[in-house]
Formats: sequence, structure tokens, C-alpha cells
Amino acid sequence: MSLEVIILAAGKGKRMHSALPKVLHKVANKPMLEHVIETAYELNPKSINIVVGHMAQMVKDMVATLPEHLQKIITISEQKEQLGTGHAVACAMPSIDNSSDVLVLYGDTPLTPAKLLKALVASLKDKALCVLSAITPTPFGYGRIIRNDKGFLKCIVEEKDANDDQKKVTEVNTGIIVSKASALNSYLKQIKNNNAQGEYYLTDLAGLIASENEENVNLMIAPDFDILSGVNSKVQLAHVERLYQKIQANTLLENGVTLADPARIDIRGKLTCGDDTFIDINCIFEGVVELGSNVVIGAGCVIKNCKIGDGSIISPYTVMEDSVIKKKATIGPFARLRPGNTLEDEVHVGNFVECKKSHLGLGTKAGHLSYLGDAVIGKDVNIGAGTITCNYDGANKFQTVIGDDVFVGSDSQLVSPVTVEKGVTIAAGTTMTKHIKHEANALILTRATAVVKANYNRPQKKKK
Repeated sequence: MSLEVIILAAGKGKRMHSALPKVLHKVANKPMLEHVIETAYELNPKSINIVVGHMAQMVKDMVATLPEHLQKIITISEQKEQLGTGHAVACAMPSIDNSSDVLVLYGDTPLTPAKLLKALVASLKDKALCVLSAITPTPFGYGRIIRNDKGFLKCIVEEKDANDDQKKVTEVNTGIIVSKASALNSYLKQIKNNNAQGEYYLTDLAGLIASENEENVNLMIAPDFDILSGVNSKVQLAHVERLYQKIQANTLLENGVTLADPARIDIRGKLTCGDDTFIDINCIFEGVVELGSNVVIGAGCVIKNCKIGDGSIISPYTVMEDSVIKKKATIGPFARLRPGNTLEDEVHVGNFVECKKSHLGLGTKAGHLSYLGDAVIGKDVNIGAGTITCNYDGANKFQTVIGDDVFVGSDSQLVSPVTVEKGVTIAAGTTMTKHIKHEANALILTRATAVVKANYNRPQKKKK
């Protein structure tokens, strides 16, 4: 039996108080809808059908940015009037094979684990419908699962339609179901909108099927209700964000990473770590980040799309992206690595040093207050404080090449394109504007003649 997935993403989300469609609000810097699509893909479905409605084009535009392997199985249906969840599913059904099993998910429930959904799909078996429920001590706002005296599902009653006794029920509907497509095609058209909202509730499907055959509806209770939290407000969005980060932190801890405080780390992508890695507080990891073994990440670092080798130490408040740091490097504090850098083993980039699109060779050191852009730097080079590779002429970028074992004195400017040959010493305060052919161990310096004026009187402020 093939599986097809319907993701409901048509809602406006009035309580978000935002012009952005609700499902495009981000958790871990990724739209909630994208989280749900990626989870659905893990189930190996035949298709993923996304039902759009409010600001449909904006949602379609986001979907169009997804990787090709996702777009290949995505179809989009439009709910032109938001008449309820039952109506939304009905809008997608013309694209669904009548012989398929159909899993219905929600674009504002981004943390639902694939493992749980696989179990739900498996539990459908030969039934018409399986409903995912959960137990919560605070059921307000959720549809209540009403069982008959034999324990079978009788119906689902929404909060606004529930009586006082029904409101005391702590088993609630998560909204997630799996059903035979044939059952959906048969029963969706029987749903009425005679309720407080005047909408066609998908939840009525369970009662309709159960009224004909109570054994044709399965219930599966989720072990954790919190993880199934939907988002209808910025408060709930913040709650889900922290839940997500807690899950990521726990995974790191279980894999042997030491976190100074699991509550103060943000992972907005994929982070993998080797053994005995330590991450201090308030660090942010974006994109794909790979940390080797015995790596130390200091407080407040922001690291995006980087690979950091074994034994490297990244001191506090370093910002780096799209760079490769090899073994036993020391970076920061307050360093910035813009995209395109490769730092070989034992490189040191110190405080207030900025690198961009540069290669630093084995053992090279740039201790402080320097800019290295579009530079190829050999091994065992010393870059003095205040050194600048002047790589931009206002229109084009040019490269600086520095050979092995070069010593660059403080406050030097290398005006590219320029090459400094192996073993050369550049004296402090030198400005190099062209490549000068010279022997190894040469000293290059520029000095202006000092002018001394005796008995100089500084300008004085005029007295009022």
C-alpha cells in the first residue's frame, strides 16, 4: 500500500499578528512548513500534497526554494476559501490515489517526530482511520477524545462545542490522522458545518466512521503531547523553539558533547561533534557545522557552515562562516572569519582579526587587529598587529601572496596584487605597492623622514 501525505498550510494565523503566513514563521531559522515537509519525506511517501490558502503565492514561493528531491514529490492544492480542515483535505483529494493510505499533517506543527508518524501509519492496518491522540493535564483549546463504554473512539468534540463534562476529558486530539483514501472520499462529503465555527471539521470524520463501525477506527496515544504542540501565537512559537533546542541539546549530550548549559545553545541547522567536545553558553550554530574531537567553543560564538578540526580552540565571541579550520588552530576572541577561508593546522587568528577568502598555512599567526582578505599565506608566517591586505581598488578584488616564514611587522599595508617572497621581513609601518624581486632573508621597509619642530604651541580653545 502506497502512502501519500497531505499537509494543511492554508491558515492565516490571526494571533501571530504578522503579515507573514503562519506556516512560514521560523523554528531554528527554518519555516515551520519546511520542517513538516522534511519529516514527511522521511516516511518515503509517494507524494506530499500541500494545501495552501491565505497568501498562497508566498507559501508556493517558499516551496519553490526547497531541494529538488523534495519538489519532485510535492503537489500543491489551493483552498480558496478557508472553510475548515475537512474542506482543506477535500481540496487535496483529487490528487490522491483512491488506493493509497493518507497521512494528514499540519504546517504549524514542526516538531512531530518521523518515528512516531511511522508507528501511526503502521497502526492503520486494515482500518479506515487511525487518530493520534495525547494526554495532557491542560486540555483547554483542544478537541476532546470521547470514548464509548468499550473504550472505542465515539467522537471528537472541539473545545467550543464541548459541554462541561466533555471539557474535563484529558485525552485530546492532536489533529494528525492516517486514513484510507477511499474512506476519506466516502466520508468527507458527509461532514456538516453545524458547529460554533461554522466550519467543516476534519475531526467529525472519526465520529462518522465510528457510528457505522466502532472497530473501524483506531486510536494511538502519543507518549509526549508537548512535542506535538501546534503554533497559533508568538508565545507558542517561542515555546516550540525552546522545545526544539532542548531536543538538539539532549541529542548532543547523549552523544558525549559537554554543554556548559543545555538551555543556552541554538542549533539552526545540522551540528555534528567528535568526542570530548566542549561548547560554552550562548553559541549559535547555523547551516552544516562539523566539530572534530577535543574542540572547545567559547561563549557567544556564531558559527555557520564550518568544519573545525580536532583540538582546535575557538575563543569567545568569534563569528565565522563558510570556512575550514584544521587541527589545533586557535581562533579569537572576537575574531571574524567571512566566507572562503582555509586555516591549516596550528594557525592562530587572534582578537579583532578578520579573514576573508584567505588560505593561512601551517603554524601561521595573526595575533590581533588585522585584515586578511583574498590572501594566500604560507606556513610559519607572522602577521603583525594592524596589518592590512589592501585587496580592493573600488571596483575589483586582487590577491596578496605571502611566502613561507615571512615576518610582517605591525601596521603594514600590502597593496594587492602583490607577492612577498619566502623568508622576507617587512618592517613595521611599511607600505608595499608592488612585487619587488629580492633574496630570502631580505628586509623591506619604508620610512618617512621625521620632522621635529621645536617650541611648538598646540592650538588652544578660545575662552568664552
